[in-house]
Amino acid sequence: MTAETGTPRTSGSCCSSAGPRAEGTADAGAGVTTVYEVKGMTCGHCEGAVSEEVSGIDGVTSVKAEAATGRVTVTSATPLPEDAVRAAVDEAGYELVGRA
Repeated sequence: MTAETGTPRTSGSCCSSAGPRAEGTADAGAGVTTVYEVKGMTCGHCEGAVSEEVSGIDGVTSVKAEAATGRVTVTSATPLPEDAVRAAVDEAGYELVGRA
């Protein structure tokens, strides 16, 4: 469970038929949605790693990473500082190109 939202922490795997899941998807309709381009994601494991790190940013309510497009859709209560998103993506081992 996450301390911020009280929702179960879920993660996907490229070895799972269910694939990666984003946290907080129930709140996805509220807030600010921003799409970022991320370099280096190739599979479900990559999606899960990026989603997990970005989900840890304060105010994030939903994350959906898509390796096929290289895009990460983030919904947050307020606009996020790009440097916070960049640091989270870097921590996951990938490169934030910028907003898509």
